[in-house]
Amino acid sequence: MESKISIFSVVDVIESLSGGTLLNGNLCMMDDSPYGSSNQGTPNLCTLCYPGQTITWTILALDLQTPAAIRSITFIRPDGSVVSQPSVDSGNLESDELHLNVWSGIVPYYMVPGVEYRYRLELQMYEGKNSIMHVDTPSLKRI
Repeated sequence: MESKISIFSVVDVIESLSGGTLLNGNLCMMDDSPYGSSNQGTPNLCTLCYPGQTITWTILALDLQTPAAIRSITFIRPDGSVVSQPSVDSGNLESDELHLNVWSGIVPYYMVPGVEYRYRLELQMYEGKNSIMHVDTPSLKRI
């Protein structure tokens, strides 16, 4: 079994900022899971994985002059509440400084096989209060 899965997120920064959303084709997510993940190329990516596996998220901006960074990744319960905050040193979250383009984590052993675990991918593009956006649609699914 492959011990690492990479998830790549490509964001159209200019369209996201002008439209105020990461949806409508502004965010494309794909992975290299060998297990047949679904919804490749959309913000609804469901990555198939197994416990103990390393998952690495990488953000890429289409507009090379406008930076984009992963601000946080948090997992969501079915009722919409947050499971846990990530234990990642992403610097001062109140800062406008963008520097986290890669985030890694380990698939937990408590995941139930066949259940989708949604997560919130929060991105920061450029500066200012309107530059922070998120999607709650991607998920991990234990095989």
